Amino acid sequence: MADVLLSLTMPNDVAQHIEDLLLSRPDLVRGFTATMAEGHGAVVPLVEPAELVSGHSPRLQIRLAGTEEAMRAVLALIKAELPKANIFFWLVPIIEMGRL
Repeated sequence: MADVLLSLTMPNDVAQHIEDLLLSRPDLVRGFTATMAEGHGAVVPLVEPAELVSGHSPRLQIRLAGTEEAMRAVLALIKAELPKANIFFWLVPIIEMGRL
């Protein structure tokens, strides 16, 4: 089965919960990369005064690769554990992956 890339973009207040959840499942998650991001657009609620001034909301983006079956299991796990976490995700095929 080919590997896929799962990207998760989330509010900072749920980021630690998601990281802990992913780390608790080494059978599904070999590792991941987390980077800071900024959420923009109509679907991103701006709540804090600084967000209203800047026009964006801080987010964390996590990217992880694995089999499609494992990544779909990760999505199901997140949905079961944090059903209202407001996480945007996308799943794309990986053409090639490796280390240099």
